[in-house]
Amino acid sequence: MHLLIPAAGMGKRMLHDRNKLLMTLCDRPLLAWTLIAAERAASIDWIGIIGQPADRSDLDLILGNISLSKPVQFIQGGQTRQESVYNGLQGLPASAERVLIHDGARCLATPDLFDRCAAMLATCPGLIAAISVKDTIKVVDNTGIVVSTPDRSNLWAAQTPQGFEVKLLKACHDKGRTLGWEVTDDAALFEKCNLPVTIVPGEETNLKITTPVDLAIAEFILRSRE
Repeated sequence: MHLLIPAAGMGKRMLHDRNKLLMTLCDRPLLAWTLIAAERAASIDWIGIIGQPADRSDLDLILGNISLSKPVQFIQGGQTRQESVYNGLQGLPASAERVLIHDGARCLATPDLFDRCAAMLATCPGLIAAISVKDTIKVVDNTGIVVSTPDRSNLWAAQTPQGFEVKLLKACHDKGRTLGWEVTDDAALFEKCNLPVTIVPGEETNLKITTPVDLAIAEFILRSRE
């Protein structure tokens, strides 16, 4: 299975002036933890890191320190996540038929989650890891007034990995670029193209590191695993 890791963003909500994936978590950069999980996943046999040229030397240093056995390819990212994933798809080997896409900032995903997503992808054209929503969700208008309360049993919080047939996802990205669609994940492109996206149960600990609070929670989770 081929894996793409978008790692081209900045850490603005982390109050950080550099790529947040270079920040340290339990003595390793955030990205290192993501790569270690991918290395330990039996289903993953190729890794593409989508990053910015300015971070290339730091990424090479991370790779040198963790000594992965699987081939790793650097792919230049774009200005948005959507553009970065598009570039990543173009950088896949010609033999790639299915791909998992996993945000580098979700550095607590386990090898088991990668393997479960890879196994499910053999049976469907597209999928996302997700967890059922526990909180009651309110739909609010632009004046701050609650409009409705959707049925919580039908709501899931999307995570990554997300997985797709490469040919279909490339076609969705091409259509999105032509029509000017702006989305926050690849599943949304699939949905806009009326293609089915299957849910794979995610992990409660698979949080996305976005704020300094998230970093503190992630450290607690990693230390508890030890």
